[in-house]
Amino acid sequence: MDEIAYQLEPQLAAEEFVDVLRRSTLAERRPVEHPELIARMLEHADLIVTARNAAGKLVGVSRALTDYSYATYLSDLAVDEAYQRQGIGRELIRRTHEAAGLETALILLAAPKARDYYPHIGMDRHDSCWIVPRRSP
Repeated sequence: MDEIAYQLEPQLAAEEFVDVLRRSTLAERRPVEHPELIARMLEHADLIVTARNAAGKLVGVSRALTDYSYATYLSDLAVDEAYQRQGIGRELIRRTHEAAGLETALILLAAPKARDYYPHIGMDRHDSCWIVPRRSP
């Protein structure tokens, strides 16, 4: 197992972000074919926490929006499929929540393939969520 280095990385390059989204399967639900949207997603995030292997390759990322006081919305959690089941996702969540402030509630909408993951790591299910669907760019 590779040694993993975690860090806050607010200037993460869009190309690296898209690459790890693809290697994690999260690209299925992100606008990876629209680089201008990806760039804005990164630019306006409050917290970006990365996980890199010993060679410096990006193997995981957490992107969150927060007020640092009450709520933290974890909008993206992606871990390269080759690195899953090593605790990287759990550690990215922990570090994101810590950086935002543990007094905040950490909130996320699970990707369909990850619905069973979050209870497994100790997160509570919340049954009331409503959305106004996004419009295509």
